[in-house]
Amino acid sequence: MMRPIPRARRNTVPTSQWSSARGTMALMCAVLALGVWSCRTATGPCPAVSLTVTPNPTVVVQNGTRQFTAIGKDYRGTVVSTSASWSVVAGGGTIDTSGEFTAGTLDGTYSNTIEATSGNLTAHATVIVTSTPGSLFSITVTPNPATVVVNGTQQFVATGRDVNGNVVAIVPVWSVVAGGGVINTVSGVFTAGPAAGSFPNTIEATSGAVSGFATANVTALAPSATLNTAGTFSILAGSRVTNTGVTTTITGDVGVSAGTDVIGIPAGQPTLGSIHAGDATAATAQSDLTSAFNDLGGRACGTNLTSLDLGNRTLTPGVYCFNSSAQLTGTLTLDGQGNSNAVFVIQIGSTLTTASNAAVSLIGSAQAQNVYWQVGSSATLGTGADFAGNIVAQASITLNTGASLLGRALARDGAVTLEANAVTLP
Repeated sequence: MMRPIPRARRNTVPTSQWSSARGTMALMCAVLALGVWSCRTATGPCPAVSLTVTPNPTVVVQNGTRQFTAIGKDYRGTVVSTSASWSVVAGGGTIDTSGEFTAGTLDGTYSNTIEATSGNLTAHATVIVTSTPGSLFSITVTPNPATVVVNGTQQFVATGRDVNGNVVAIVPVWSVVAGGGVINTVSGVFTAGPAAGSFPNTIEATSGAVSGFATANVTALAPSATLNTAGTFSILAGSRVTNTGVTTTITGDVGVSAGTDVIGIPAGQPTLGSIHAGDATAATAQSDLTSAFNDLGGRACGTNLTSLDLGNRTLTPGVYCFNSSAQLTGTLTLDGQGNSNAVFVIQIGSTLTTASNAAVSLIGSAQAQNVYWQVGSSATLGTGADFAGNIVAQASITLNTGASLLGRALARDGAVTLEANAVTLP
């Protein structure tokens, strides 16, 4: 009698362990499904699952720079916001935290030397450093667009680059191809014509077969404010004029109205003018000052400079404004662009304050008589400041020790206070 063949022994898992493993897998699947589903139904992009660096590869001349960008994409290929840290891992130069690479002085191919890291994602790019840029590929003309007053001038600059963005030395020939004025074919200095308007791509710089263009916007001159009888005054106050310091010099009339006090003006001052303390001449000048103040304040603002320091800045003719206070630290340059009739209006919502030794520099034929500071409350010039223009203030004006003013200090309601100053009527 044959014995039955025994069944093969199977390894079995206790029911309790199998249930636990099955529960864990179910939980993982549920979490994954929930993440994918929430990502698919989210209004914004999903998390990045890939990272690339551009440009890659790229050629950079020795000591030249190149901006790299890290691009993250989600599982659908949609670009998502990515913040990357940068490093150079195989030589060739250095890179800063923004991704701007500076090439070294040794030619060579540096494979995958640029590294961008974002979370657990990493990407690389190759840099080829060379001592010689490639052939001219493009020309960029700056500024673009440029705003120039009628009959004013503007210097244009042309920069040549190869296909990789490296600077290529060029000697461009300049021309005007769509009107607006004329340009020096060698220097690139543009002179606007008498007609205002926008002239797209009218400035052309050419080197060989490559050209670059820029737009010129020619603007009409803003009308000068009409000071009328207030124009003969270098100092005009509403309440009083006070001076300390025997070295103060003033050219032009000094007046006050409705107040009557003019105190401390040195003997022999002012020159080329008279003192009008509460008389009819001063009253008429105050009336004209009010008209000028309102005219200047009512002009449309062309450029809002709120929260910016006026120092180390160059302004061209036009109307500028501050919603509240304005500060000048260092030197403000006003460029008339070759037009002696160019007008500058700076509207200030509250106070104007300059630091010690601050200055206003006039270039390009700009004239102090055509610069207007319309101040909503009070103006204060710091010690040793060298200021230019007509200060037209609602409240008071103070010139601290040694400050000089080529212009006028005209206060509607408050006092004008001087201390060893030079005030010259423009």
